[in-house]
Amino acid sequence: MFHSIMVSTSILCTSYTNPYLKSLFLLFHTVLTLLLIMESQHCLSSSPKMLILPLKTQVIPSGSVPRSPNKLPFHHNVSLTVSLTVGTPPQNVSMVIDTGSELSWLHCNKTLSYPTTFDPTRSTSYQTIPCSSPTCTNRTQDFPIPASCDSNNLCHATLSYADASSSEGNLASDVFNIGSSDISGLVFGCMDLVFSSNSHEDSKSTGLMGMNRGSLSFVSQLGFPKFSYCISGTDFSGLLLLGESNLTWSVPLNYTPLIQISTPLPYFDRVAYTVQLEGIKVLEKLLPIPKSTLEPDHTGAGQTMVDSGTQFTFLLGPAYNALRTAFLNQTSSVLRVLEDPDFVFQGAMDLCYLVPLSQRVLPQLPTVTLVFRGAEMTVSGDRVLYRVPGELRGNDSVHCLSFGNSDLLGVEAYVIGHHHQQNVWMEFDLEKSRIGLAQVRCDLAGQRFGVAL
Repeated sequence: MFHSIMVSTSILCTSYTNPYLKSLFLLFHTVLTLLLIMESQHCLSSSPKMLILPLKTQVIPSGSVPRSPNKLPFHHNVSLTVSLTVGTPPQNVSMVIDTGSELSWLHCNKTLSYPTTFDPTRSTSYQTIPCSSPTCTNRTQDFPIPASCDSNNLCHATLSYADASSSEGNLASDVFNIGSSDISGLVFGCMDLVFSSNSHEDSKSTGLMGMNRGSLSFVSQLGFPKFSYCISGTDFSGLLLLGESNLTWSVPLNYTPLIQISTPLPYFDRVAYTVQLEGIKVLEKLLPIPKSTLEPDHTGAGQTMVDSGTQFTFLLGPAYNALRTAFLNQTSSVLRVLEDPDFVFQGAMDLCYLVPLSQRVLPQLPTVTLVFRGAEMTVSGDRVLYRVPGELRGNDSVHCLSFGNSDLLGVEAYVIGHHHQQNVWMEFDLEKSRIGLAQVRCDLAGQRFGVAL
């Protein structure tokens, strides 16, 4: 628009022969140009270019944060959360960052006031979405269960979970305060039903910030071309950055392209952050895993998803068994295996060890490297094993390999969880359809952005 006005006024200016009129018109043209420049700068400055939020981990009570149908059917005990405010006047909420989900939701409760619930009746900016709205009819197509119409002609969302429980509520919009920016009209699910039989746990339930590539995800609605997060490996705090970081790291980002399939397939999540897993290395030695095992088949089964909402990493059976065998061989002389066929941590992690409580430091462990197309993610040190909370055998604690078997969960996918993303700068470049990875100190990254981790 600015360019077209410049051209048309210059043409008109040449038609004036009276010097006074010509000077007057040039003055008018100059003022108009300055006004347009000022307006364009105002528009750019009024829209947020970069937003930074501190991340923290939260121990989530079992069953209080339900998983969507395409999520792994276990109750993870640690989630990445951000704190923000929603509504007018603002109400404090805590939301789990989940790159594996689309619909953001808040636990809405009109009768009980808990710190992590949202009361829509107290917000003057809260608006329900009618079922006739294009948001309801057209933009919920990637939901596992498409939205429906309730008795009040409002857009109704139903989410079902692996434990046969479900949550229901209405799609709505409200003002979200992110950092120092108020963003109005963000669509979310206002879920008003209880998710489990334990009301005490439900009182602690939190919201979820869906960050996948679906049209109603949080990041899609905000329209940022990219977002990043970094999780500290010490106290598991971190930061979430929405927008361009403009930072240069001592270790450059390596990018792996996102895999996209336009044809709907029964077992392929088209709005997930899917990358191509090309191999797995133990102590830099590539495991003998057939290439066909690492690629999606004709049904879409076998995709590799990067998921901040899942705690650990899960591999399909053949890949998991190859890793399990290699890791077991490398650690047989330094660790004692837990010989208990009845104990499988989280239903999928069956390689566990006994470590004396008096032993404060684990022995040197073999590194495990996930090889993607164009990038690698190396898991080393304590991150390779996970100490099972509260699990003791005499004077020994129980530590399990932090990779699980997807087949034991009935899940036909590879899932890269946030436990293995610690001290890795994770950049999700939506504009160029790729994910960037760099090994960094996330506590130092927080300091560079002025976020105390």
